[in-house]
Amino acid sequence: MKILKSSQVRELDAYTIANEPISSWELMERASRKFTQWLLGKFADNRVFHVFCGMGNNGGDGLAISRILSGKGYIVRAYIVRHREKGTPDFELNAEKLKYHLTPVYIDSPSDYMEPQEGIIIDALLGSGLKNAVTGLLAEVIQRINNSARPIVSVDIASGLYDDRMNEPGDVIITPHYTVAFQCPRLSFVIPQCERFVGEWHVVDIGLSEERMASIETDYFLTTRENLPHLIRKRGKFSHKGTFGHALLLAGSYGKMGAAVLAAKACMRSGAGLLTTFIPRCGYEIMQISLPEAMVLTDTDELRLTGIPSLQHYSAVGIGPGIGTEPDTAAALVSLLQSAGVPVVIDADGLNILAANPEFLAYLKENTILTPHPKEFSRLAGSCSDGFEMIRKAQDFAQKFKVIICLKGAHTAVVLPDRKVYFNTTGNPGMATGGSGDVLTGVVLGLLAQGYAPEVAARLAVFKHGEAGDHAAARKSGSALIASDLVEYLTW
Repeated sequence: MKILKSSQVRELDAYTIANEPISSWELMERASRKFTQWLLGKFADNRVFHVFCGMGNNGGDGLAISRILSGKGYIVRAYIVRHREKGTPDFELNAEKLKYHLTPVYIDSPSDYMEPQEGIIIDALLGSGLKNAVTGLLAEVIQRINNSARPIVSVDIASGLYDDRMNEPGDVIITPHYTVAFQCPRLSFVIPQCERFVGEWHVVDIGLSEERMASIETDYFLTTRENLPHLIRKRGKFSHKGTFGHALLLAGSYGKMGAAVLAAKACMRSGAGLLTTFIPRCGYEIMQISLPEAMVLTDTDELRLTGIPSLQHYSAVGIGPGIGTEPDTAAALVSLLQSAGVPVVIDADGLNILAANPEFLAYLKENTILTPHPKEFSRLAGSCSDGFEMIRKAQDFAQKFKVIICLKGAHTAVVLPDRKVYFNTTGNPGMATGGSGDVLTGVVLGLLAQGYAPEVAARLAVFKHGEAGDHAAARKSGSALIASDLVEYLTW
């Protein structure tokens, strides 16, 4: 699924209107019916709706939704905020049609606002493509809606929210519980700082031209379940362990062997045929007991990694979980980067070493996978003021060094060297626990070892990692989830 700018959505609307063909009002009607269908499915027991409408096309959607709800027997109170002299043509047409169903309340000043005492509030004040912060009467109404105790659902996008850049701290924006977008999400939906202005978001298909959608260029996409089945390889009847690759994991140090164990288990659960772990001597018994399926090589040092083994037998290498950042460990990482002729994934302390020694970035091979959380990425690429800037910096970094970045978060972003960004749609807050990132490293390594292309391995690993978290949270609850649960609930 593509993530489009508001200007691209308007272009898609116009193409659909011209080529389906369909009138702009009929397209608005179709969108409003799809929104209403979602609304009534979500709030099946609710009978009262308060619809606040601006005078643009988003307000026209609100008037159409009011009429449809009223026609179905619901109690509807429609409010028109007269923030300008005249509405758009489709707004005016829907205002005329609404007269046969109910009489709207006009809000000409803040004193005309009536506090809803029951039911659901629908925000249809302003749509996407907003150029300036909301002021005046609209701002007053938005603030009063936000102060109400009722659930709020925004039509397409929360009124006052920019779709592809960060609002200023003092901007007045609806804070909805739900946002229902038409046809595709907006970039702001996946930016952490926009969370309170989006709520739980959903997309409804309003039948815009698939042909035109396919031709619109964008750097931003969602990875959904529908995208993935063709990426997962089937196992042949006569396969053997050698068919699925031999992974090498360099991980662990004194006191941090858990990171190595979690990554190793996840690698095996992800289908690698063979796994060798290279760990400090202090972790030998821990690894042998924790994961008998893995082979173990040890460093000459008791407490940390100071070297690397021969790499000639491995199909993919992972390094970083729990290794620390001591100078001799950093030297081992450089040796690995210079020697590896197979795909590599780097996480955790491996990333911290790179951040502390930026000259090492020159040794990264093309399509090396980096899996930083936001703080680790900021150490690598510099601090970021918000999520929009972080995504742009990740695109710049991936393009400059020709690497793949899995920027971890609620919608983990897989950023490719060509600047394409795939936002993930699985996972939950229960995964915000120590060791979750080590599990992701293991999943990526397991897929690379099997011969998946690095881009595919990154996208698939992130999705399946989040999916495992969703399965675990459903059975154990989010608060009780721990990283080892993710390994247990990995499925293919």
